[in-house]
Amino acid sequence: MASEKKPVESDSKVILVGNPNVGKSVLFNALTGAYTVVSNYPGTSVAVSRGHCTIDDRRYEVLDTPGMYSLIPITEEERVAREMLLLERPHAVIHVIDARNIERMLPMTLQLIEAGLPVILLINILDEAERIGMRIDIGLLEEKLGIPVIGGAMRSKRGLNDVRRAIAGFSSAKRAVFGYSPELDRDIEKVASALTGDYALSGRSLALLLLQKDDEIHEMVRCTEGENFPAVEQAVNQTVFERRLDLHLRISLERKRVCKGVLEEVVFQPHERRQRFADRLSRWTINPWTGFPLLLLVLYFGIYLFVGQFGAGTLVDLCEGLIFEKYLNPGVIALVEHLTSWSWLRELVVGEYGLFTLGVRYAVALVLPIVGTFFLAFSIIEDVGYFPRLAMLVDRIFKKIGLNGRAVIPMVLGFGCDTMATMVTRTLETVRERIIVTLLLALAVPCSAQLGVILGLLSGVPGALLVWSVCIALVFLTVGFLSARLMPGEQPMFYMELPPLRMPQFHNVMVKTLSRMQWYFLEIFPLFMIASVLLWAGKMTGALNWLVAGMTPVMHSLGLPSEVSAAFIFGFFRRDFGAAGLYDLHRSGQLSPIQLTVAAVTMTLFVPCVAQFLMMKKERGWKVSMGIFVLVTLLAFSVGWLLNRLLLLTGLL
Repeated sequence: MASEKKPVESDSKVILVGNPNVGKSVLFNALTGAYTVVSNYPGTSVAVSRGHCTIDDRRYEVLDTPGMYSLIPITEEERVAREMLLLERPHAVIHVIDARNIERMLPMTLQLIEAGLPVILLINILDEAERIGMRIDIGLLEEKLGIPVIGGAMRSKRGLNDVRRAIAGFSSAKRAVFGYSPELDRDIEKVASALTGDYALSGRSLALLLLQKDDEIHEMVRCTEGENFPAVEQAVNQTVFERRLDLHLRISLERKRVCKGVLEEVVFQPHERRQRFADRLSRWTINPWTGFPLLLLVLYFGIYLFVGQFGAGTLVDLCEGLIFEKYLNPGVIALVEHLTSWSWLRELVVGEYGLFTLGVRYAVALVLPIVGTFFLAFSIIEDVGYFPRLAMLVDRIFKKIGLNGRAVIPMVLGFGCDTMATMVTRTLETVRERIIVTLLLALAVPCSAQLGVILGLLSGVPGALLVWSVCIALVFLTVGFLSARLMPGEQPMFYMELPPLRMPQFHNVMVKTLSRMQWYFLEIFPLFMIASVLLWAGKMTGALNWLVAGMTPVMHSLGLPSEVSAAFIFGFFRRDFGAAGLYDLHRSGQLSPIQLTVAAVTMTLFVPCVAQFLMMKKERGWKVSMGIFVLVTLLAFSVGWLLNRLLLLTGLL
């Protein structure tokens, strides 16, 4: 009987690099069989994903890095990507580029080759390029670059076998050498010849980075053992001083000149491109005259009707009203009462704050249908490629609040989960921008579950949803505007890839939706259980009554009954937990339309939940996180007090 052949263990690493949204994560999924979120917009990957694949009985570790535009990092995600190139000794570096933007992305390929890295070039999204009439001579480009070049479309696995063969048979024995102008080459050689240390990148590449004042490379060279740093620094400073007027421009122009020569007779563009409906629709989405009406349609059908009406209305009524209230709750309560006579245990499992009657019911019957419908709508919208166009549309407005259109990505993600969105702020360019977005996420961007519950609550009260929307929008813009004026720092630049508009793929949408639902159960469901136990303990010890009594004057100042205090205490554990508490109070008839609206606005602006606060602390530090916590608390109750006074005076509701 023949024994099964086992793959040889190997530490060989394959690193995937490239601009955002060019298909690195799709390639990672195809190579490893693992799944990372693949979205039709930049900024999905903010950390390094690791997986393994076996090719010709040899095992490789595959690293999917965040998007980067060059070897000189600007954003935190680019720093993470370059750090992998500096720290790891890869078997191969696969540079993934978009075939339609090959001229703009090829300069980074030159930088990687120049750095002495073992580069494989994957020209991805070739199907889209061919659809608009582009032709690329892969063989000629491979000959000019001196590295393996593969054309493919990873979404349909076209070219995947070629990628596998290139990894298994990779040899860095040959590579092209690109020359710049004689003057620039002399400047590079002067610095490179002064370097004596052992580095992952070539001396020529390091010299260029040092000449472009890359602080991290400067520090790395300074701290390298055996390096004659004073000689290196002298060569850099002398060259920078002599060429101070146009050094950066010369390097950029020389790279573009070399790329133009490489692509000559390689890329063939059609003289006239046939306009498709997708192209016209793409233009409509970024034109303010048509873009904002289209945005309202997306919000109305995708969020209000599907999530707010169907998810928070129909599905919640089915799960909570029928399944739990009619069947599950009575059955579980009867079972627990039959099994135990201990009142404290009954209270823990099926009491007012019981694990089942509160924790499981809130998580499964109230929040899960809303989260599920939101994740499904979100996955469809992102797979279409709408979010980058939304960023282009709101860029002018965002600049008024110290941001740019790129900030729309974490903002939109915040409607899924503010905790994840806070982590994604590292893709933004400046510290100032990251702090402003973190503040706005903590203050005025409700997560999917909270948003769905509030939409379900307010949609039945005429005018309440409009008042809530206007109030939250005004707070968002006002706080953003003041933050931009008061917070020091530079104005960020705006750049973003525009992926093609395309029909969403059923498999991709379902996998993303289910993976996010899985994340919800693994990460969020336990918080509901912990919150139930803490609330039960608070009730049994009297601590909860003390907290409610302490918050009662605040609730009365907002015109709310003291029972709402418990919902705000819930909200500290999870914002959606607090919104679900309002749902119970509303169903029992304890809130008037004005009270419901005031409570919903205040709850939306209320402090970030525990998970979001911990992520804020990790990303921004204790000082900034506590400052945001205090500011958000004061703003939430101040806005609630003002809104209550205004509604009572005007009688709008």
